Amino acid sequence: MSGPLKLFLIAGEPSGDRLGAALMAGLKTLESVTFAGIGGPLMQAEGMESLFPMEELSVMGIAEVVPKYLPLKRRIRQAAEAALASGAGALVTIDSPDFCLRVAKIVKAARPDFRTIHYVAPSVWAWRPGRAASMARVIDHVLALLPFEPPYMTAAGMTCDFVGHPVVAEPLASPAELAAFQGTGPLLLVLPGSRRGEVARLAPIFGQIVGQMQAVHPGLRIAVPTVRGVADLVREVTAGWPVQPEIIEDAGLKRGAFAAANVALAASGTVSLELAANACPMVIAYDMHPLTLWLMRRAALVDTVTLVNLVSETRVVPEFIGPDCRADRIAPALEAALADPAAQRAAMALTMDRLGRGGEAPGLRAARSVLASLRAASRR
Repeated sequence: MSGPLKLFLIAGEPSGDRLGAALMAGLKTLESVTFAGIGGPLMQAEGMESLFPMEELSVMGIAEVVPKYLPLKRRIRQAAEAALASGAGALVTIDSPDFCLRVAKIVKAARPDFRTIHYVAPSVWAWRPGRAASMARVIDHVLALLPFEPPYMTAAGMTCDFVGHPVVAEPLASPAELAAFQGTGPLLLVLPGSRRGEVARLAPIFGQIVGQMQAVHPGLRIAVPTVRGVADLVREVTAGWPVQPEIIEDAGLKRGAFAAANVALAASGTVSLELAANACPMVIAYDMHPLTLWLMRRAALVDTVTLVNLVSETRVVPEFIGPDCRADRIAPALEAALADPAAQRAAMALTMDRLGRGGEAPGLRAARSVLASLRAASRR
């Protein structure tokens, strides 16, 4: 590849920021490359100046998006115009498909030759399988996190590589980080999500569960790892909990909390894989707008939303979604996971192996895939 490469990257969530930063680091080890686009603090640390704050894009759910539709529409147009004007050799969109694929559509309409790469395959195996065909109209190449995803993408007409999941390369706690959380009572990790809407919706239910757990374990300790965009809200909504949690933003303290926790209560999402990497038994709980839930359940193709269950081909992690997201149901499941974590830990170990543990770092694999895709396109 002749001359310095420039890429326009877009991430809209903290998880996408982590993926983007690892990809950027991998690319810099292989090529002379510069970056433009939208990202969070990790991508900015790798050399990107974000076009606007990434947190503006952290919206999930059909009904939840409606009030923010016009501002998001303006940001979609702004991002597309910036990508086209950037002189970049490709647009790399990272997860956040509702935003990213709309940007890619505008870019492709203006310049059909503009190479488009999407990092994180849509979960067409879970719901709305037609999304792969729709995506193929605006995306050339896909980087998949899960080993069973590439056939779905190639069948729709895109090229696709399984690059491994970044969780397998993330550092685990050092002895000093772990020691910070040693104590006498059980440590419950509470993870109410990284979006303001889901934190606001889940925090009251999670607070009730904390109260029920405390009644059984008077020495219960609570840790709530969180991210920059919602830390203020987390402090506000947990102030009335019966056990005051330790709110954690520091990366080292987060690693220590994940390693030391005896059990976790988590919102649905990739956090289940972070818990699996630390062999921490968990219960997944999630609530959402009734309309969003109804639409998703009508389209669902699988019977679980938890990645550990899917990748390990088990159903050992309990989950309580929508109307089932109730303290009186969740607290007993947490007690059971705390008392007998063996089955979950076996499924977690299998999950980590299938996601690429022990192999080349996913960020570097993703970087190789991006460069190979660009070279293949330049030969055509």
